[in-house]
Amino acid sequence: MKRPLAYITAAWSGEHEKDGQRAAGYFRAVYEAGFSPLCPVLYLPLILNDAIPEEHKSGIDMGRDLLRRAHVLVVCGDAIDEAVKNDIAVAARLNITATTLAGILDVKRQGQEHDA
Repeated sequence: MKRPLAYITAAWSGEHEKDGQRAAGYFRAVYEAGFSPLCPVLYLPLILNDAIPEEHKSGIDMGRDLLRRAHVLVVCGDAIDEAVKNDIAVAARLNITATTLAGILDVKRQGQEHDA
């Protein structure tokens, strides 16, 4: 079964280790819900230096490119910051469905109950 691409966004703290742990949890949940997760915060901090303006911009551009390829935008966590709002706006412009992680998990749960 081919899994649809799901771009993961959240209000990241800027603390790479903490964000990486949160992102990995979201990544796993989205994967278990049947998607192929895309989550730049998991790897971009390993290769790009956000303090260098050119690399910061490259990270934003790479994230946007991945979002353009996604079938769905998954908003994770309880907070909505400007970066999440921007991701939602880009998804809307590109006619990419936006939903929450809770929404995806609820739909999956409903499907499992129906199969039982």
